[in-house]
Amino acid sequence: MKKVVTFGEIMLRLAPPGFLRFSQANSFDVVYGGGESNVAVSLANYGVPVDFVTRLPKNDIGKCAMMELRKRGVGVDKIVWGGDRLGIYFLETGAVSRGSKVVYDRAHSAMSEIQSEMIDWDSVFEGVEWFHWTGITPAISKGAADVCLEAVMMASSKGITVSTDLNYRAKLWNYCDDDQRESIMTELTSYCDIILGNEEDAEKHFNIKPEGLDVTTQGHEVKAESFLSVCKQMMKKFPRSQKVITTLRGSISASHNTWAGVLYDGTKMYKTRQYDITDIVDRVGGGDSFMGGLIYGLITYPGQDQRALDFAVAASALKHTIKGDANLVSIEEVEKLMGGDASGRVSR
Repeated sequence: MKKVVTFGEIMLRLAPPGFLRFSQANSFDVVYGGGESNVAVSLANYGVPVDFVTRLPKNDIGKCAMMELRKRGVGVDKIVWGGDRLGIYFLETGAVSRGSKVVYDRAHSAMSEIQSEMIDWDSVFEGVEWFHWTGITPAISKGAADVCLEAVMMASSKGITVSTDLNYRAKLWNYCDDDQRESIMTELTSYCDIILGNEEDAEKHFNIKPEGLDVTTQGHEVKAESFLSVCKQMMKKFPRSQKVITTLRGSISASHNTWAGVLYDGTKMYKTRQYDITDIVDRVGGGDSFMGGLIYGLITYPGQDQRALDFAVAASALKHTIKGDANLVSIEEVEKLMGGDASGRVSR
């Protein structure tokens, strides 16, 4: 099995119980998570050897984050230690017509203060065949962007497959203007073989727009074909890319979404069935669970892009039933849903 490395920030997530608003909270549920760490947990859960690389403060909270990864089977020996604090994000879970809210408290976190040459990427990538990063990491700070560039350049020089989830986060890009952000993301993405992003990611990072589509007015009728123009424009901008993928989320309400996916390989467009997800438990990490499923699928089913895409969408549909950031479903559960069994019957 190919070894994978992911790189990014893991945070402490604090959320009021259930669907309480921040102003109603007398306590917070504790979860550890972050885009790239969530992907790592998914892969470890599917039996893929995976290391997560980050910078953590050497205090009890940093060690708790490390232990959460280790107990899920993620390799943690490449983590570097330093800095004073772990980043935090607060989550207010929405319901029906009230959307969820996220408040970040990650300024001056250990990861945001990372600097070039703190990570020995040559050693990290020994025996590795896949590297994954997301657009969240370079958004954290100039230092994090510089280290991410070190990583993709080294991975590329070693012939390692590089993937990204573009993950635009408006609340994070604070250290540079829009032109600088586009330049940073364009350089990083130019080293990628596999690119995942939705219509907002493509527009905000690269001013690439789907032709004739306004997703805010589409409801649950999101048509896969509408994104073909985005995929083609992305491949033209990034000629190294082998596959461009997007998730298709139709938002009927905060509690009821539709979910599907599209993959374009430069010649053919693959699309999945559409899942109708009602009574969502937790949608945070849905895209990460898709990426984890996609990497697993592309590694496990080489040359079978449709099967890999189907696995990714089924895995991420199931993630919406799991509380917390990470997807904790098994391969058997994903394959059962892929086979059409969505009954949720008790397994005895």
